Amino acid sequence: MIGSLTLDQLRVLVAIADTGSFSAAGRALGRVQSAISQSVASLEAMQGVEIFDRAGYRPRLTDTGRVLVDQARLVLAGAARFEAVASNASGGLEAELTLAIDPLVPSAPFTGALRDLSETFPDLPISFSTEGLGGSLRRLRDGSASLGICTLLPGVPEDVVAFPLFRTVMRPVVAPGHPLVSVGRAVRSSDLEPHVRLVLSDPVEPLGANYGLVSARLWRFADLNRRLDFLLAGFGWCRMPEHIIRDALADGRLVELEIENDTAPPDGLTIYAARRRDSALGPTGRWLLDTLRERLAA
Repeated sequence: MIGSLTLDQLRVLVAIADTGSFSAAGRALGRVQSAISQSVASLEAMQGVEIFDRAGYRPRLTDTGRVLVDQARLVLAGAARFEAVASNASGGLEAELTLAIDPLVPSAPFTGALRDLSETFPDLPISFSTEGLGGSLRRLRDGSASLGICTLLPGVPEDVVAFPLFRTVMRPVVAPGHPLVSVGRAVRSSDLEPHVRLVLSDPVEPLGANYGLVSARLWRFADLNRRLDFLLAGFGWCRMPEHIIRDALADGRLVELEIENDTAPPDGLTIYAARRRDSALGPTGRWLLDTLRERLAA
């Protein structure tokens, strides 16, 4: 008979479990003991179960009662979150902050800002999506993300407002047993062309535009970690974010290639914070963007 169940009855149930007795729960809730007893009796009758064993000096939770107390805590916590989100929305905050993050983006620069965000807005639900290349921009455009932390290739689209945050360095690497390692000099485009290049692709448009690819043999991956597995296994070469392969370079599991007349930017790819031009950020989104920019500028 869940339709007649009230949050107040659940609060009473949890208070008894926490304080150890009906009288102590009454004092904690500012009610007389008889009101507490009546609330429990009504709850037991309504649900058709025995929540407390009253055979001893103090009522004790039955096995069913212990399970129901745990469920009551979950329901009360959910109700508190419900009220907090509604209160935030009525005060002008977003009901939820949705972030889309590219797989090439390192987490380290954002953890401090997100920790500050959760402390400043403790009741704000935050959702993250990390997808293949192009996923962040797609989520911005379809409205399922309000702020993207992403690369934008070949440039910033007209329908997006983007704020450069930092650059992530991309290193051309192979496994130590790969034939390119034995060339013995800086490799040329003609050396690279016969070999498989492991490419991170947009899973929705895997055959979309290629930027600066010189190999005729492309193996496409939507998942960055899967591509790393194949790279370490010696299946090809690619450019990987420095923060991901730092340990593998240090212990010799990967070798960095020197590419003659390399046209890739030496300081890496720009990571942007981006939003749709026709959709302004809400207060918490602006707060996060401002905090990120201040932290990274420092």
